Amino acid sequence: MTIVRVKGFQIFIDRHGRQRCYHRKSRQAIDLGKAPIGSAEFFAECARIAALSEAAAPKPGTLGKLIELYRGHAVFLDLAAQTRADYQKIFDYLKPIADTPLATFNRPLVVRIRDRAAEKKGRRFGNYVKAVLSIIFGWGSERGHIAANPAAGIKDIRRQKGAPERNRPWSDAERESVIEAAPAHMRPGLALMMYTGLGPKDALTLPRSFYREGEIATRRAKTGEPVFWPVPAPLAAILDTAPLHTAPTLCANSTGKPWTLSGFRASWRPIRMRLEAAGGVGPALTLYGLRHTVAVILREIGWDERTIADALGQKTIEMARHYAKGADLRPKMRGVVASFEAELNKRSTKVVKPAC
Repeated sequence: MTIVRVKGFQIFIDRHGRQRCYHRKSRQAIDLGKAPIGSAEFFAECARIAALSEAAAPKPGTLGKLIELYRGHAVFLDLAAQTRADYQKIFDYLKPIADTPLATFNRPLVVRIRDRAAEKKGRRFGNYVKAVLSIIFGWGSERGHIAANPAAGIKDIRRQKGAPERNRPWSDAERESVIEAAPAHMRPGLALMMYTGLGPKDALTLPRSFYREGEIATRRAKTGEPVFWPVPAPLAAILDTAPLHTAPTLCANSTGKPWTLSGFRASWRPIRMRLEAAGGVGPALTLYGLRHTVAVILREIGWDERTIADALGQKTIEMARHYAKGADLRPKMRGVVASFEAELNKRSTKVVKPAC
């Protein structure tokens, strides 16, 4: 049998025994039914794809080339898989301006790019575009690809006053209403988010082997940071009475298979809508809001931001501060001020007579 090799292309037999051919760089496949390997049509298709790929290659000194260099560096490759995927969404969004020379970028241009992204896809996306640009420009300036970071110091677009808060914390009554209304196969997933602060993806994909002797030990998919939680009694009760299944994950759907995030959200939506219509929960309730709920409760009972960050698997206290925003600190601060006043009285050199 004649072996055909074409530079830049991968030819192999897949697990079904079928022959495949891909362009290595672009990952574009050749239809071997229309262009059999070794035929004139095959070589013509290889040449066409290679030429298109070469034409699409980013030019030196452009945004596209900087992104290509960054994506191939260990700084990017060492990021968690979810973070790399999130960055890639931004890189894909920026493709129409990939040929823009790096020397063109300045603060006003970055602001316009941020604002345009916000107009198209919302404030949070616009801010994320600005943040990712700042990351790659910062990386490039340290290595001499660009003179300075034109995105440094540019502020985020602020949320409009009166706009509903994204992923707001749940109230105690809302948490109880949802657990009561949820079917048995959904309660483990909801309870994991509710009592551990795990995000929906981390909770639903948690391997059952990570829950041992009343404790959960895992790592966040996005940051890779460790998370350790001795399981609270309400969560343990729900996990211990959950429907039996053989899925490798702790949570499973009604057929006993691992949940997909989209599948869980599709099942959650009618429950939320029904409860909202009946007044059992307020508007704008999200699954990710349970992560904020845990942070708020921890803040309200007096735990510091570093502890909250550790509990949520956050690298920095800035994100813990964001999640705990809105905590009611009045009960805690009454105690703090009372102890502060008592300490001042101890230190005072004057005798203060009680008021008549």
